[in-house]
Amino acid sequence: MAHYAFINTDNIVVEVITGKDETDTETLPEGFDSWEQYYETKRDGLICKRTSYNTQNGEHLLDGTPFRANYAGIGYTYEEEDDIFLPPKPYPSWQLYADNPYVWAAPLPYPNDFTDPDDISIYGWDEEAYQADNTTGWVLVEVEGE
Repeated sequence: MAHYAFINTDNIVVEVITGKDETDTETLPEGFDSWEQYYETKRDGLICKRTSYNTQNGEHLLDGTPFRANYAGIGYTYEEEDDIFLPPKPYPSWQLYADNPYVWAAPLPYPNDFTDPDDISIYGWDEEAYQADNTTGWVLVEVEGE
């Protein structure tokens, strides 16, 4: 079993399906060189690219070879030049990680104030606060029951 992403003319993933394993060439319909090519004929005007369910953030979860950086999801972008899928950018200020160009990163590091093992502080990103002063971005999120 393999997964395939359908990409529109803006390079945005609009659908992901489960299909034939790419190594199953015995049942590949005549006249096609790949399952990508075959499935592409099933969605008018869309490009089809295989995607790896086990690839996230440029790493293969089962120690295999990463394929196209990330498992594609609806709304992901296909970067043709690098042949990768990127998740949607979460906030305008976030950039691709320098050490791992397949992951979006906040311009400020996540707070590291966990000195108490019972502390379950959770922070969320506040784009408005960051845009206002470029020093505030992570804000404490209230957890119900606390």
